[in-house]
Amino acid sequence: MTKLLLIAGAPSHGPGAHEHRAGALLLQRCLRGVPDLEVQVHTGGWVADEHDLQTADAVAIYADGGTGHPILVEDRLVTLGRLMDRGVGFALMHWAVELPVDHGAPQVDKWIGGHYEDLVSCNPMWNARFEQLPDHPITRGVASFETYDEWYFNIRSEGGALANEATVRADAQFSPILVATPTDLVRHGPYVWPHGPYPGVVAASGRPETLLWTLERPDGGRGFGLAGGHYHANWRNDAFRTTVLNALVWLTGADVPAGGVASEVSAEDLSRYLDDQE
Repeated sequence: MTKLLLIAGAPSHGPGAHEHRAGALLLQRCLRGVPDLEVQVHTGGWVADEHDLQTADAVAIYADGGTGHPILVEDRLVTLGRLMDRGVGFALMHWAVELPVDHGAPQVDKWIGGHYEDLVSCNPMWNARFEQLPDHPITRGVASFETYDEWYFNIRSEGGALANEATVRADAQFSPILVATPTDLVRHGPYVWPHGPYPGVVAASGRPETLLWTLERPDGGRGFGLAGGHYHANWRNDAFRTTVLNALVWLTGADVPAGGVASEVSAEDLSRYLDDQE
């Protein structure tokens, strides 16, 4: 049995945004049909008992980030580092990809391949269109699609912009999965916060931006980062949801089904476990 932990952050936004708990529980339900996969959801930004981490094959965190990131509390970076050393998969979703450049980002770059950097990366609301998808297990059963979301871009890795092409490094293999090109209007802002624009973002006019990426580490572990995930309603987008479900299965080291992870989400499903509910 393969074990995946989904760690959901505390409430932080208004209804329908950053619904970490509801989103994690929805993903858990959608993964029930995957053979030999156990999915646990932990809320509040961390596990109640760290023994669960020791028996996990992969850990994905869907939470707020920045200086208040849950992995920066106490010695959690050290704990995660030990998991990475034994090849555990690790993923960060939406705001959780933001880490301070001098605290957390260096580790996360090695674990998942990149991070959001404050005042360098940006966070506008825009419609990202994914026209061409690579041949990768995460894209199985997924055709071109688009979503309107707070898609972060100008993601950083080891001091530079995240690559838009698959690369084999001395320490890992990096692959962009979802890539879209923001318009100049999007690059000029306003961003959600701070409103920008940032000269480096504007100067990169026409550059495709990597919004979901993977890293295969030499220790055998896998990682991914997802820049989107602000709006809870986007989990009803079949292609977006399938991409993330596939990514979570891939993260554990298990085989992604040939047609992708099959799931259905109704309006009723979407309304369950929202942060304004008990």
